[in-house]
Order: sequence, then structure tokens, then C-alpha cells
Amino acid sequence: MNDLPKIFDDFSEARRNSFIKVKEYKDAGEHIVGTFCTFTPMEVIYAAGAYPISLCGMSDETIPDSERDLPKNLCPLIKSSYGFALTDKCPFTYFSDIIVGETTCDGKKKMYEYLNEIKPMHVMQLPQAIDRKHALSVWENEIVILKERLEKEFNIEITEEDLREAIKKCNEERRVLKELYALGKMCPPPITGMELHTVLHGASFTFDKDEQNKNILNMVEELKKEYEKGVRKVEKDAPRILISGCPTGGVADKIIPIIEANGAVVVCYENCSGIKEKSRLVDETKDPIEALAEKYLNVGCSVMAPNDNRIEMMSELIDEYKVDGVIDIILQACHTYNIETRRIKNFVTGEKGIPYMSIETDYSQADEGQLKTRISAFIEML
Repeated sequence: MNDLPKIFDDFSEARRNSFIKVKEYKDAGEHIVGTFCTFTPMEVIYAAGAYPISLCGMSDETIPDSERDLPKNLCPLIKSSYGFALTDKCPFTYFSDIIVGETTCDGKKKMYEYLNEIKPMHVMQLPQAIDRKHALSVWENEIVILKERLEKEFNIEITEEDLREAIKKCNEERRVLKELYALGKMCPPPITGMELHTVLHGASFTFDKDEQNKNILNMVEELKKEYEKGVRKVEKDAPRILISGCPTGGVADKIIPIIEANGAVVVCYENCSGIKEKSRLVDETKDPIEALAEKYLNVGCSVMAPNDNRIEMMSELIDEYKVDGVIDIILQACHTYNIETRRIKNFVTGEKGIPYMSIETDYSQADEGQLKTRISAFIEML
């Protein structure tokens, strides 16, 4: 397993390395499109010959700056993202030609109005439910409008063939990442939850997806070989945890090590930055716009009401990954996920019969001691 540590290092450094790479791309005349959410149809951006990059803030460094314009009792992800744009401390925002957002939560929706004063914004009007016949046609129209905006912005034409090629490209990345996710189904898994998060997080900041896919497949193969030789990083009886809820980027280093220091292992991430968007492929046999609309509209996000897709996915994941307990991570003031905790708790403890806990937190370290106590007690109960 000589090469494995370096591969992990590469992914842990992916975000920092991409700071340099994004400037190189801009200097070479390439187009950069900033994104915020898993509802963004990345295929349309790739079809436009541009590169998507996530702008979600993951640090409390710029939150005081953002609070000059935004309320203090707002989601830390929104405040951090806006703060980095406001202070020019994020090279991804700085070098973005245009930023694409969606009307998911109200906080983001209103923040985009201020962000539009800093960078060109394109906001997709997301239907808030999928149980209406018109929802799919609305999202199809929104994807067409995005396509037309990028064509105008970059003075290009996006053809049907461009979209089909981009769909194949993104589906291939999803297949590869699902190979990585599948390691968590093994008992015990050959990879820790923190290592898994490191790779997933790093993958969102890589521009060369072919190289990324090759590295991940090599990593999976190497891990399986070592596993067959008897190498174990995780205890056989370690409680198996599924992480659900909000994006973990800004709190992963605070929460996941506590979970695993107490003898458990995170085997699956159901949240926005995890398997949620990658689990379903885009149908390559259909009209590209229709196929993209169907795929992205069915992301099981809490902004949807009702949000049955999240329940269905959690049921599948709990069974497939042999989950012993669910930890629902809620960012402060994320009202949709916070309100949904009752339904998730009832489903997990009632229908699936396993323990559940909800954590509401922000990007600061102020609650670290409390989290250690609560998480330790939860895992001890398992």
C-alpha cells in the first residue's frame, strides 16, 4: 500500500492545488462557472466548454465580514460563501465568469441578490415539490434557460451532442465514485469515514476528471488488495454510522474525528456532499434536457415538500451499508433540514429500528466539548 498515502495526500490537497489550477485555466482563456448546490446540472456547464467549481464556504474566517450585510442568525454556509466573495478571499469566486445558484432555501435566494452585485449571477427557479405534473416541465425550462444564458455569456452554441457527451462524462464520474462508496458496505470497511470524506471532498475540486477517476479506481483496487491480505484499519465490531443532513464541508473536521475516536466508523454520507446526487445516473437514451431534468429534480433535498425521496434513499442505504446508527448534522438556521429531523427520527427509530441523533452546529469550535460528550454517549449506547 505504498502509493496509497500519497493518493490520500493528493486528495486532501486538491482544494489548495485547485487555487493555482483555476488561475492557470483563466490565464489560458478557459471559462469558470461557480456553483453552490447539487441541483446544478453540471452537464450543461461542461457542454458549454466551461469548468464548474463549488463556491460553498467552509470556514468561519469571513463570517464577520458577511454579517455587515447578512443577519447573524443565518446558516454559516451562506454567510461564509458570501463573505469569501465579499472579501475576494476565494479564488474560485474571484475567477468565476458567472455563478449559478438555485432557489433552494430562502437564505441563499436572498443572498444571491447581494452576490449579483459582485459577480454575474444566474438563478435557477427550482420547483419546491415533485408531486405536481408541471414540476418536470418547469425544471426542463430552467435548464434550457441556463443553457441559453451560458451560450450568450460565452458566445457559443451548445448542441445536443455536446450535452450527450457531457452526460456520459458526468455519469462516468458517478460510476467511479459509487465504486468508492461501495467500500463502506464491507464489514469492516477498508477505509475510515474521514479518509472517505477526504477523497469525496477533494474530488469536488479537481478539474481533470479522467485523471481523478483513474486515481480513485486505483485507490479502490489497492485497498481491496490490502484487505484481502488481512489489513484492517477499522475494528470488525465498530458501530457503523450513516451521516445525513446538511453539507459537512465546514464541520467535517470537527465531527467525524470525534465519531471515529470513539470507536465507530462512518460508512456512508447521505447528505448533500455525499451519495445523494451520485446515486442516480442520467438516462443516456432520452432527450438530454428531459433526462437531466428528471435526474436533478429527484435529488432528495429537504427543500422539497414532501421529501419522500430522502426517506426512500435512507431506507436503501441503511440496509445496504448495515448501518447501526444515524447522525443527522444540521447547520444552524437551516430550517428545512431542522424541521425534517422529526420525520427522519421517526423513520429511523420506528421503521428501521436503529438509534438516531441530531446535531445542530455551526463552523465555530465553541461546541466541540459538548459534541464530544453527546457523540460519545450515543456511540456507547450502540
